[in-house]
Amino acid sequence: MAQRKRSERVVETVASGVAELLPDPDRDTAFTLLLDGAPQSHVDLADPTHLQFEYVRRMAAAIDLLAPPGQPLRALHLGGGALTVPRYLAATRPGSAQRVVEIDGPLVDFVRRALPLPAKASIRVRVGDARAAVEGMRDGGYDLIVLDVFAGARTPAHLTSVEFVREVARVLDPAGHLVVNITDGPPLRHARAQVATIRAVLPEACLVADAGVLRGRRYGNLVVIAGRTPPPVDGLVRRAAGDWFPGRVETDLDRFAGGAAPVTDSVAVASPPPPAHLFGNRA
Repeated sequence: MAQRKRSERVVETVASGVAELLPDPDRDTAFTLLLDGAPQSHVDLADPTHLQFEYVRRMAAAIDLLAPPGQPLRALHLGGGALTVPRYLAATRPGSAQRVVEIDGPLVDFVRRALPLPAKASIRVRVGDARAAVEGMRDGGYDLIVLDVFAGARTPAHLTSVEFVREVARVLDPAGHLVVNITDGPPLRHARAQVATIRAVLPEACLVADAGVLRGRRYGNLVVIAGRTPPPVDGLVRRAAGDWFPGRVETDLDRFAGGAAPVTDSVAVASPPPPAHLFGNRA
């Protein structure tokens, strides 16, 4: 496993803003990637199974439970960042064939230089728009699709519509699952609409998040696991309860959506921005 020597922060301008790589003060081989001051990814080069961000641990828990331990998966990651989840999948399911689509080419180059991928990991990175890339893919090619795309801390509008979810479902194996990271805050209008949008195409779904976020008390991440077959709810409940920061699994998504209509291309908007100063002031 390649390791990067500790150093002061590294700063580079990329297509989507200013990228910063900060050494983790508690782990000698770990680093946090920030874009314009917002934390995007955390990677431990010596231990890719160490996941610092709670929403990433929830995504990883779902991935762990979607297939028998160690079984390779055909995985598509829409949104790259520092490639935390692809690294995790390569470590926990060796032999998995993975494709990543990331729109920011200079960011991809920066991450590859600063945080090299494991030599044996089968991870291919394509620079391009997530929706355009999916529209050109063959039917049923993936067991797992992870959607975690942000531009300026917001998910672009064209990735929030039912038309886009239909394209994602088309390239998903009939028994496969979609794992989505949604960010929202009170009163969760965006999250409710996104749940309705995803379930209009992939009806078997659940939601995992911090209880305060689910109750609409604060801004945060909500992870949706959806497919044509039921998600592993019992296992997710156990994993969420045992996390460093316990979460809650919501299965009554009709109630959660509250009558929200699926979002179409004609009315799609980007996800709401995070609250001002959420990530603190950075020089």
